[in-house]
Amino acid sequence: MTVDRWLRLIAGFVVMLSLALGYWVNPYWYLFTGFVGLNLFQSAFTNWCPMMSILRKVGVPDSVVRS
Repeated sequence: MTVDRWLRLIAGFVVMLSLALGYWVNPYWYLFTGFVGLNLFQSAFTNWCPMMSILRKVGVPDSVVRS
């Protein structure tokens, strides 16, 4: 999987987790949901987010060559 696919997977998981935590634990978790959404929004314009840097450092490829 590529950096973009991992990023979408992790962001989706974190959004769902923070929504569940906001509902069952404490409403302040909704702020984390907003943070993830804001981060995804800015990454659409800058093509950078902190998770992309982390994924690249652990060796996730930017693209996969298909034949």
